[in-house]
Amino acid sequence: MTPQDLVVRMLPPFGGWLALAALALPGGSPLRGAAVMLFLAAGPGAAAVRICAPALGARPAEGPVERRDADFARHSDLLERLMLVLFLSIGAVMLAATVLIATHTFSAQRVLLTLTLLTTCAAFCPPLRASPTPSTTPSTPKGSAP
Repeated sequence: MTPQDLVVRMLPPFGGWLALAALALPGGSPLRGAAVMLFLAAGPGAAAVRICAPALGARPAEGPVERRDADFARHSDLLERLMLVLFLSIGAVMLAATVLIATHTFSAQRVLLTLTLLTTCAAFCPPLRASPTPSTTPSTPKGSAP
């Protein structure tokens, strides 16, 4: 692992710890709100997408029949990952908040701490391996003779 890979891997957890540190700022501080919102919108999802990146990139995007854009697959994959980061982060925030509400321990600091710890754990997880592409040769169903 190169130093650049390590920096990219540790950016989401660093954002979470930075957001937790920003809670020491006054309540109406725009810097506090920006740090927390940026982490909650992208941090947990970015850590999860980094784990799944090889599996996501195993099969390229299929473009329309008539291709006008030569970089369709690259742009499509980038948009897919950005949307996954956003929606996985929002889902993680909602799930953590729901669990804390159900256990009667909800507070914004606890949600932020929970997601920061989960993001830190996800940063240490190895990436998933890409599954092999399906073969184009027809196979016989299990239990039948060729």
